[in-house]
Amino acid sequence: MHIREIAAADLEAVYRLLGANGWAHRIPDEACLARLVAASQHGCVAVLDGEIAGFARALSDGLSNGYLSMVVVAAPFRGRGIGRALVEHIVGAEENITWVLRAGRDGAPAFFARLGFVHSTLAMERPRAARG
Repeated sequence: MHIREIAAADLEAVYRLLGANGWAHRIPDEACLARLVAASQHGCVAVLDGEIAGFARALSDGLSNGYLSMVVVAAPFRGRGIGRALVEHIVGAEENITWVLRAGRDGAPAFFARLGFVHSTLAMERPRAARG
C-alpha cells in the first residue's frame, strides 16, 4: 500500500469510491469533488495493487486547529490498516494541532479512539440547512 497526495487524475476513481461507500448524497458529481479537494489543505489516497482503496481529506490552519472531513476505505480493503494510514498521513506528527471530526458512521467512534481521538464535550455544530 502507498499513501500519496490526491491528483486530478484520481478524481474519477475517488468519486466512484465515495459513491459506493455512502457519500453519493453529499458529492453529486466529480466537479463538486474537485471543488472540495481544491478547498482542502490535505487530500490523499491509498493505492493498493494499482487501485485507489481509500481517500481522506482535511482542513487545517496548520498551527492550531484541524478538521478531518472524510476518511473512506473501500469495503473489500477494510481491516488492512488503510484508514489508519490515511489518518496518520494527514495528522502526522503535528502535536500542537487539535483535530476534530464527526464520527457518526457505524464503527467510527471505536476506530478513531484507537488513533487517539477522544469524545469531546466542548464541540458545538451549526448543521447545514436541509435542502428540498
